[in-house]
Amino acid sequence: MDISLVIPLYNEADSLPELEAWIRKVMEEGHFTYEIIFIDDGSLDNSFSVISALNASNENIKCIRFRRNYGKSAALDEGFKHASGNVVITMDSDLQDSPDEIPELYRMIMEDDYDIVSGWKKKRYDPISKTIPTKLYNYVTRRISKIKLHDFNCGLKAYKNEVVKSIEVYGEMHRYIPVIAKWKGFTKIGEKVVQHQTRKYGETKFGFERFINGPLDLMSIIFVTRFSRKPMQFFGTMGFLSFLIGFIISAWLVIQKIIARYGHIKLHRDIVQQPLFYIALLMVVIGVVLFLAGFISELISRNTGDKGSYLIRDTLNLNP
Repeated sequence: MDISLVIPLYNEADSLPELEAWIRKVMEEGHFTYEIIFIDDGSLDNSFSVISALNASNENIKCIRFRRNYGKSAALDEGFKHASGNVVITMDSDLQDSPDEIPELYRMIMEDDYDIVSGWKKKRYDPISKTIPTKLYNYVTRRISKIKLHDFNCGLKAYKNEVVKSIEVYGEMHRYIPVIAKWKGFTKIGEKVVQHQTRKYGETKFGFERFINGPLDLMSIIFVTRFSRKPMQFFGTMGFLSFLIGFIISAWLVIQKIIARYGHIKLHRDIVQQPLFYIALLMVVIGVVLFLAGFISELISRNTGDKGSYLIRDTLNLNP
C-alpha cells in the first residue's frame, strides 16, 4: 500500500464528508493505493455514524472509536499502530489542512528519502492569540532540539512507516514527534510550505492549557529521550554535585573552626550556629536523595517499557 492517512477527530461530523471526498479525488488522480484511518477521540456528536456511512461507499475507510476523549497524542499513537502504508501522512479533520499537499509529501518521502516531512503553515488564518504563542513555542523548540523546522505543531506531516512504528506518542507529545524521531535516529527531517485553510465547520480545540502543557512536555521529552535508558547519569550526576557542594561547605566550616580555635578568635560562632551548616546539611541530604532516585529509576527502566493502552469502543473495517 502506498499511503496511510491517519486522521484524529473530535466532534467534526460536519467536515468529514467533504474531507473524504477531497481525499478520494486526490488519491484517484494520483493512482495511489491508500487507507484512511479515522480515530474518533470520544466525539460527542455523530462523527462515528458519519464515518460508517462513508465506509459504505469507500472500503478504504477504517475507524477506531475511543470510549472517551484521550487527546490527539493518544489518537495518533493508536492510528500509527494500524497504519500499513509505505508512507504515513497525518492531517487534521477540520479541513484546515489541504489534501492537495499529499502527492508532494509522498514524493519527498519516497524520492528524496526524507524520514519525516513536516508542513509549514507560512501564512496562517488563526487569531493573534494563537499565532504569537505558536511562534514563541516554535522558536524555543527549534533552539533546544536543533531541528530547523518553522512549524512543529503543524498537523500535516508525512513519515516513513518505520518511523511511526519506532516511536511512542503520549500525553501531549504529538507536538514533538520530530524531536522524538530524531532521538530515535531518524535525522533526515524536511519541511514543506503548505496551504492553511480557514476553519469552515465547528470550533477550534485550542485552549489555554496549551501554554502550560507545551513547555512541560518539551522538558519531559528532552529528559526522556536523553536519560530514559540511563537515569543514573542524570540523577547520579546531580546528586554527586549536590553532595560535593555540601561536603565542601562542611569542610570550610571545620577549617574555620580550627583556625578560630588555634588563632584565639573569641567571637567565632560554633559550627551548628551558622546558617552555612544547615545549607551544607541540606545539600548532602539532597545529594543522597537524588542518588537513590537515580538508582530506583535505573531499576524501573530495566523492567518497564510497555506502551499505553486506550479503551476502544468500536472499530470499523480494521484487520484483526
